[in-house]
Amino acid sequence: MAIDRLDGRLLELLAEEPRIGVLEASRRLGVARGTAQARLDRLKASGVIRGFGPDVDPAALGYPVTAFATLEIKQGQGADVRAHLATVPEVLELHTTTGHGDMLCRLVARSNADLQRVIDRVVGFDGIVRASTAIVMENPVPLRIVPLVRQAASGDAPGEHPGPTERRKGTE
Repeated sequence: MAIDRLDGRLLELLAEEPRIGVLEASRRLGVARGTAQARLDRLKASGVIRGFGPDVDPAALGYPVTAFATLEIKQGQGADVRAHLATVPEVLELHTTTGHGDMLCRLVARSNADLQRVIDRVVGFDGIVRASTAIVMENPVPLRIVPLVRQAASGDAPGEHPGPTERRKGTE
């Protein structure tokens, strides 16, 4: 779905202040309340906005260790493996992938020793052939969406405009 500048400004505002009401959002954006509500409804209906839940930090819950596990699975076992992994609370995300592995999981644990317990639970399923795990040392660029929203709202493709130090044609 394409978004315009108003959609982008609304999304940025919601990212900065997720608890803001529609009336206050419309005031800050300089549009009618009905316009803000209609945009919000359209962004939700199209799947751009997936939810308004709290952004919970696993480390603050007592799970400071994050790891990524690449899983190789037996052919034809994808649905069963997905169902198994859905029962493991420490599996925060699961993606099917191309390349060396078939699935990539983001895992959390209470400690490095606890990570072994989590991995044992993950791979303790007949449909998983092999796992390769990498422990996260730090997260210098946490999940962020606002820069992507800005780009999408501007209508520009990546690399379409010169950077600030590049000269534009006809300017000196």
